Amino acid sequence: MARLLVVEDEPILRRLLGSLLNREQHEVVVAAGGEEAQALLEKQPFDLMLTDYAMGTMNGLELLRWAHERNPSMVVILLTGCDNIATAVDALKLGAFDYVPKPFKIDELLKTIHRALEYSRALQENVMLKAQLESRWQVGEFVGSSDAMQKVCEMIRRVGPTDATVLITGERGTGKESVAKAIHAASPRKDRLFLSVDCAALPKPLLESELFGHVKGAVPGADSPKAGLFETAEGGTVFLDEIDALPMDVQGRLLQVLQDRAVRRLGGTQNTPINARVLASAQTDLRERIQQGLFREDLFNRLSVISIAIAPLRDRPEDILPIAVRLIQKETPAGEKAGGISPEACRILSSYEWPGNVRELGTCIQNALLASNRGEIKPEHLPPQILAAPRKAPAAGGKSSALPGLEHALSLKAFLQRKEKDYLEQTLKRAGGDKKAAAQNLNISLADLQHKLNGQKGP
Repeated sequence: MARLLVVEDEPILRRLLGSLLNREQHEVVVAAGGEEAQALLEKQPFDLMLTDYAMGTMNGLELLRWAHERNPSMVVILLTGCDNIATAVDALKLGAFDYVPKPFKIDELLKTIHRALEYSRALQENVMLKAQLESRWQVGEFVGSSDAMQKVCEMIRRVGPTDATVLITGERGTGKESVAKAIHAASPRKDRLFLSVDCAALPKPLLESELFGHVKGAVPGADSPKAGLFETAEGGTVFLDEIDALPMDVQGRLLQVLQDRAVRRLGGTQNTPINARVLASAQTDLRERIQQGLFREDLFNRLSVISIAIAPLRDRPEDILPIAVRLIQKETPAGEKAGGISPEACRILSSYEWPGNVRELGTCIQNALLASNRGEIKPEHLPPQILAAPRKAPAAGGKSSALPGLEHALSLKAFLQRKEKDYLEQTLKRAGGDKKAAAQNLNISLADLQHKLNGQKGP
């Protein structure tokens, strides 16, 4: 059901359109002219506005222009005379979805409204997804020199295009949700919703309602029916964060959903088929919880079709500085020059244990950038607990935690160019040395690839 605003100054037609669209299960509000429509639009949002062109003191084009400036996501359809083609063209230029000439056929009008609402829904889903993806790393943007991170990135590239259920394990703050988002972004479902729920954050009744939905009156405060995440994410992905905290009886209900590929709302009697990929994360060893009688083995087997383990940051110190540089880049406003990290600050960051993992590192970098006024990060800009922590010596024979040359200058531009070249060479190797195939995989021209491999700027 959508919220529609009908603006028509002819009373009989206004009542007819309102009654017609109400029968189509829409919530309809009518206005007798442009000024009344403006007052309504100031107070409440609408999914679609259907407006006549020729009206009193404010015509449909003036109302369209005014409404589009305030709410560009609302779709607008203009009713106009059949001989007024110039007006219809002007309406499309101003952002109208379509126009319907008078006199109109009812079925044609309904088809146009249906198409407009479908377009609006798709647009809103894409905006939501884009906002979600922009706030997280994508697989092509994961930064790290460690073998462990490279394996994670390779697994994302392999399992992303499939529909397999994936269990992501790792300590708190290691980036499990980031991996889940990257898998979704690499999948055919990338243009649909990615919905997540923290199984440890919600009490059991609210968690069940969030996952499975409910019918009216099924739970206290359920004044209306509600679809759960599995229904809402139709065609998309559901991410169950910290599934190790899921109560045993809810585990049984979840197992039934995964087996039947259908969900029954709380208090309901009908099963609704679902089409949503399921990803899950855990920060404890689920096998141990199975032994303790706290997790169902059959559910574990369903969830762990493919497993991805994210190592804590202390076990991959060579990733600390590359991640820090990436975080600086993400925190730097567009058009501004990104700051760097002094050699001594590099050594301090590299030798810290990071018990909070990447999440703690991110907070540290954000605070340091504020303290340095977005200039070079020095030791005095780092949090006191990091400065006071005992220093960890590099492992004998292991990789240096600082990349070659990074501790001397840490030029963000030079570092990113080096990492870009490394990535290009890896892609070329995976393509068997075929530069044309590698360029197609990277979505760049062959000339751009050649220039980048030679360390030059593109043409």
